[in-house]
Amino acid sequence: MDILKTFLEQQPLLSMLLVIGLGYALGGVSIRGFALGAGAVLFVGLAAGMISPKAAPPALIGSLGLVLFVYGIGIQYGKQFFSGVASAFGLKAIGLVLLSHLIGIGVCYIAYAAFSVSPAAVAGLFCGALTSTPALQAAISAAGNNDPALGYSVAYPFGFIAPILCMYFANVWLKQKVMTPAGPALELREVAVRNPRIIGRPLAEVAAELPSGVRVVIVRQGNQNRVPAPDIVLAQNDVVALAGESEEALESARLLIGKFAAGGITGDRGDLDYFRLFVSRPAVVGVSLADLQIPEVAEFSVMHVRRGDADLLPRSELVLEFGDRVGVMVRRTHHDAVRRYFGDSIKGTTEFSYMALGVGMALGVLLGILPIPIPGLGTLSLGVAGGPLVVGLILGRLGRTGDWVWTMPLSANIILRNFGLTVFLAQVGMTSGPKFVETVQQTGLLFLGLGAAIVLIAVIVNLLVGHFLFRLGFDELLGATCGVAANPAQMVFASKLTESDRTDIVYSMTFPTGTIMKILLLQVMLAMMRQS
Repeated sequence: MDILKTFLEQQPLLSMLLVIGLGYALGGVSIRGFALGAGAVLFVGLAAGMISPKAAPPALIGSLGLVLFVYGIGIQYGKQFFSGVASAFGLKAIGLVLLSHLIGIGVCYIAYAAFSVSPAAVAGLFCGALTSTPALQAAISAAGNNDPALGYSVAYPFGFIAPILCMYFANVWLKQKVMTPAGPALELREVAVRNPRIIGRPLAEVAAELPSGVRVVIVRQGNQNRVPAPDIVLAQNDVVALAGESEEALESARLLIGKFAAGGITGDRGDLDYFRLFVSRPAVVGVSLADLQIPEVAEFSVMHVRRGDADLLPRSELVLEFGDRVGVMVRRTHHDAVRRYFGDSIKGTTEFSYMALGVGMALGVLLGILPIPIPGLGTLSLGVAGGPLVVGLILGRLGRTGDWVWTMPLSANIILRNFGLTVFLAQVGMTSGPKFVETVQQTGLLFLGLGAAIVLIAVIVNLLVGHFLFRLGFDELLGATCGVAANPAQMVFASKLTESDRTDIVYSMTFPTGTIMKILLLQVMLAMMRQS
């Protein structure tokens, strides 16, 4: 053991990489569906810290990893976040999450007052029970030591599994009461014009009457496929190709126009042909579909956009991102020009501007260190977790500023932020390891009980209030619950309970706001405890 200790302390970089590798190996072990995932890196780091305390990397490395993690989340969810919070439903969902966090803080304050738990340990229990790594960094900064990591590590396992169990039982309880509509992939239907009310009218007028979630992508007139120009006048027996997000919307559009007539458009590629291309050219990223202008190509139609694993309706306001796969209807002779315009490089979809990444994260860190005065409590700050998250949300919403493209390909975003998360967890675990055993021996059962109380009360309040008072649908309720209990693995479990995309939409609104709430609320709690 002494030989291993000496070796690890002499090779700190190797030690940290071993912690990450072994942590992911342990996190992938599933016992009846339960796996720790990236959280296992923290526990392997604790073990390594106990064996060789001097092998712990400096705190700067952990901070860099955390900034990569939260900034990537902000960039990915920026558009959904701002579109959601501007709606009445978004405010309701965020209010529900705020209530759940306040309940969790209340349980923490009771633990501090009734059981004489130190403020730093209570803050760590709060972060671990709600599995929030960014909040842990804020707690460590506010406490001035790594003691919050001890409470975090004790409460984390139950904070991971308890929300999953609560969602499972909520599914058993509510599934028959709240029917969740399925969210099918994007569908394409051909409809022949037969309605006398439509015949003789320009396409722009007809398109304005289509149900939400349906778009005309191709028009067939006189045995010839045409790009859907607004001034095309529809005649009897013309055929339009409709892209829709649901069978119900497509059926409503069919009733408006005429009858289904499959095969005419898709079977004829003499005039226009269908090509799928990757968006990898920076000049196209951040441009809406309505603003696309391909040199020397007068007629083209975007029929389909696939982003990650999701099929998106080609709305005119949809903004393209790195890595999108676009289906375009265009003449064969223009294929090369269209390919050059979009880039169509798989390698290019993994590239992004490191200059924009560095500037964006620097702005986030700058915002994080700015003091926020709170009357009666002193000053708070968003920290190196909250600041980059807020800036990432703003820049993710903007997409691009002039020639600066802020967004990243989804694949690159996921890799960067997951790597950053593991680096942070490894650094915190290795630093906290020497005190972990002592803490567990002295307060293990108490901390386990308090961590369970925090997460169970917060999640159960979220489910009950959301269902009975706010009347959220089951899919929306799951998204809000995952916004409170912030582990991504819980969102994966929730997505298996319902096929509705409402779960992802609510999660994209409540996860960022929930993270910021945790960061600010725990600082308020610590300030109040110091004054009491």
